[in-house]
Amino acid sequence: MTTEPSTTAPSTTGDAFAGAVPFSGPRFHVEPAELYRELRRDHGAVAPVLLDGDVPAWLVLGYRELLHVTNDPVLFSRDSDLWNQWDRIPGDWPLLPMIGRKQPSILYTVGERHRQRAAMMSHAMEAVDPFELRRTAERYADRLIDSFCARGRADLLAEFAMLLPVRVLARLYGFTDEQGPALVKAINDLVDSTEDAIAGQTHVFTAMAELLELKKERPGPDVVSRMLADRYDFSDDEIVQDMMVMTVAGHQPTADWIGNSLRLMLTDDRFAASFSGGRHSVGQAMNEVLWEDTPTQNIAGRWASRDTRVGGRQIRAGDLLILGFAAANADPQVHLEGGGPTHGNNAFFSFGHGEHRCPFPAQEIAEVIARTGIEVLLDRLPDIDLAVAPETLVRRASPWLRGMTRLPVRFTPTPALGDRP
Repeated sequence: MTTEPSTTAPSTTGDAFAGAVPFSGPRFHVEPAELYRELRRDHGAVAPVLLDGDVPAWLVLGYRELLHVTNDPVLFSRDSDLWNQWDRIPGDWPLLPMIGRKQPSILYTVGERHRQRAAMMSHAMEAVDPFELRRTAERYADRLIDSFCARGRADLLAEFAMLLPVRVLARLYGFTDEQGPALVKAINDLVDSTEDAIAGQTHVFTAMAELLELKKERPGPDVVSRMLADRYDFSDDEIVQDMMVMTVAGHQPTADWIGNSLRLMLTDDRFAASFSGGRHSVGQAMNEVLWEDTPTQNIAGRWASRDTRVGGRQIRAGDLLILGFAAANADPQVHLEGGGPTHGNNAFFSFGHGEHRCPFPAQEIAEVIARTGIEVLLDRLPDIDLAVAPETLVRRASPWLRGMTRLPVRFTPTPALGDRP
């Protein structure tokens, strides 16, 4: 371990952010656990960071500090209009899709309005039949596996994990199967904050707006139609924004949950039993990933509504606090490093906490899609093995979501099953 974080940058924002660390670069996706340990050692439970363009923010690393921030929605608000840095943000800032101003979505509403929107979304998702959901996930998983099973090799990320969640969600929401691939690319561009982030956001918004208009004319047994039937006084634009949140938050973290769980099972001998029918190990691997390798690493964020202190830091009114889920999960005050058993322990931050936590029905849908996909894959290809050395696997370059760029595997070629009812 180095004595100082190698990514430390000179501060341009005053003494409070002296020694701030750029919130980007390879260490966030190559060795984030080591980086979070260094930040905790050098800065404590709340560390100063610099976003793209040297925009200052606070990264909350401590488990208890994160509980404090997420449990107080008045002091630490989701209202992004409070941010004291808007005068420095250009219109083409690549993080705008992640930290939006005046976006009329559930992410940035507070109080009773937020509770109404959360209820609308939860009711729409609660009505999803869990047995039909599993059948749908099985059907799409089989179709995806059919596309590569005869080859004896595949990239499980590009050909499976990155396609399955959006296929299932598209069916639940009312999209056509043909719209899936373009949605995947747009969502990836948006959450990875690439140069195409704004274009990705625009594509997702347009697709959602078109679907909403279709469902207003021809409602069906789908999530969007149920949202329209239970819309309170929400505008079309508000509902479109919430559809975007549901799709982006439902697809990408679930795809990375599948990919990260498969990587763990393919590289860790503890899970070898899964490849000969040990179903219980699938759930154990998925739970461990949510602790040790959570897809949702960091979330922006919360804005202080007044001057306060957190983790020994003086936080000014309007300061942005980034929620460090991965760092908090690894906080040595609450987590046994070197892994005591995590199975059955759901105190991780992977789905958030407090009033803005991921709705429980959405968590259940994500878990069914991920677990079903992994189980179908292992049933169909029981001798699957990693086709490259584990150390050559590359993580996606994002400080927000943690996933891989590829997961090449080999297996005994097997014939396709074909479409089944």
